[in-house]
Amino acid sequence: MTSTADRPFRLAVNTGGGDAPGLNAVIRAVVMSALNRGWEVFGIKRGYEGLMDGDGLVPMGVDTVHGLTARGGTILGTTNRGNPLRWPRHLPDGTVEIVDRSGELVEAFRNRNLDALVAIGGDGSLHIAAALSRRGLPVVGVPKTIDNDLAATEVTFGFHTAVQTASDAIDKLHSTAASHSRIMVVELMGRDAGWIALYGGLAGAADVILLPEIPYSMDAVVEHLREKMRRGPSYAIVVVAEGAFPQDGEVTLVEEGSEGAAPRYGGLAERVAAEIAERTDFETRSLVLGHLQRGGQPTAYDRVLSLRFGTAAVELVDQGKFGCMVALDASGLRGVPLADAVARVRTVPLDSDEIRTARKLGICLGD
Repeated sequence: MTSTADRPFRLAVNTGGGDAPGLNAVIRAVVMSALNRGWEVFGIKRGYEGLMDGDGLVPMGVDTVHGLTARGGTILGTTNRGNPLRWPRHLPDGTVEIVDRSGELVEAFRNRNLDALVAIGGDGSLHIAAALSRRGLPVVGVPKTIDNDLAATEVTFGFHTAVQTASDAIDKLHSTAASHSRIMVVELMGRDAGWIALYGGLAGAADVILLPEIPYSMDAVVEHLREKMRRGPSYAIVVVAEGAFPQDGEVTLVEEGSEGAAPRYGGLAERVAAEIAERTDFETRSLVLGHLQRGGQPTAYDRVLSLRFGTAAVELVDQGKFGCMVALDASGLRGVPLADAVARVRTVPLDSDEIRTARKLGICLGD
């Protein structure tokens, strides 16, 4: 992209949805790649809220992004509730009306003389980006989710760091479980896809791994644990994805969705631990790892992947390939249509090598 007759090309970048290790590294890559092209770069605070509210557009320079590669979180802030297509408007009578402010957002973008947007986000954020692209916003997406559930790319940044955090925690649970001859049930993130639980459970030598892709039977889980405790060593580790559910039941929710927000999953570890304790005489404890999986410094792998994604996004902008998302496959990085990127959730294939590995190791998957 070349500069206009009277000003440099102006690129904006934002982060949306849940935070993930590597966001700041992507921001740094976008800013540095754009500055090296002679462009101006602006960050939009809090997803799209910075444009909607009119006070969240900030210039980005070399000093702004210095030292960001290893830093967790996002300096631009993020939100799970800033969907301009489903914006909650609080009325005087106390009720909430959901309205579509996407046209207003596109107009605000143009009024700020912005030429393109790099939107860094997961499934929900990129659904928004795809819709805004159809409304004329020149946007390129970068895939971000620790859940690793975007079908168009082999991996998303943040996933490897989340798995490392999970496996470190499971490693520590082994020693306390062995000391007390307990069964420890640890709940990991993963709404509709069990990638973190599967990888974390494999790396952490779990005895049972429950995934959203395989509805579980408590009879099978209890029988497996009885056999494990009988043959020894007399403790066990059970890993559950927050979105796993029993064959005769539903997912466990902490909170129903409201005001355009998705439902919050959680509580499964406590539920599974209680059922194990009720059916056996084993001492059982539960742990929810929660947002620890989102925090902290990204691993070296995620840092490099984030930098690759960020520079590739600017390359797509430079080529005028809007309405695309950066994706990684066996051939390297490429742009794929946003509509294709968010068409389906990337779940764990039941015939995958990882599933086969777990079964061959004697790990119970609940079926």
